[in-house]
Amino acid sequence: MDRSNQKPQDKGPIAKPTVTKGRHVALLRGINVGGNNIIKMVDLRSHFAAMDLTEVETYIQSGNVVFSSKHGDKAKLIKTIEAALSEAFGYTARVVVISAKEMALVVTEAPPGFGKQPDRHRYDVLFVKDPLTTAEALAQIKPKPGVDEAHAGAHALYFRRLISKAAQSRLSRVVQLPIYKNITIRNWNTTTKLLAMMSK
Repeated sequence: MDRSNQKPQDKGPIAKPTVTKGRHVALLRGINVGGNNIIKMVDLRSHFAAMDLTEVETYIQSGNVVFSSKHGDKAKLIKTIEAALSEAFGYTARVVVISAKEMALVVTEAPPGFGKQPDRHRYDVLFVKDPLTTAEALAQIKPKPGVDEAHAGAHALYFRRLISKAAQSRLSRVVQLPIYKNITIRNWNTTTKLLAMMSK
């Protein structure tokens, strides 16, 4: 789970970004968490570049790799990245790959007010990996009334929880669900930062 503590700023309505064709982000699961699967970002960038991917950048330590690719087949791209990382770092790599166009949609279709009260709520975006759909994920992740709110978008779930009652939130229970292997979580600030990195 992404634990970046940077707070988003309310800059009014989100303008529709201009995204760059061929730009993607790979969201890695389960690295640099609890002392497991420790990977240095410099090594991660090096291995992505070795896959004939260009303009490779990383953001914080939770496994966010922005890159450009000439290949339009996302399923093949995911398979290539997972195989290369599994071999290079000795773990079973699972990644969610989101195109710049898809990430723009993730940001623009967020529920009204999402990310606007960082002193009151925590905002997380749950990206799903095929074959899991956001509707299927939402049906299994049952928000706690009065604490949590969750909404499904095209490529991700939007999860808001009260900071004052965070210990009661059901978001932490997602790790116990079978669908967790097909979910990776980033906070809202990280999500919008990644879109900025993918846009021109």
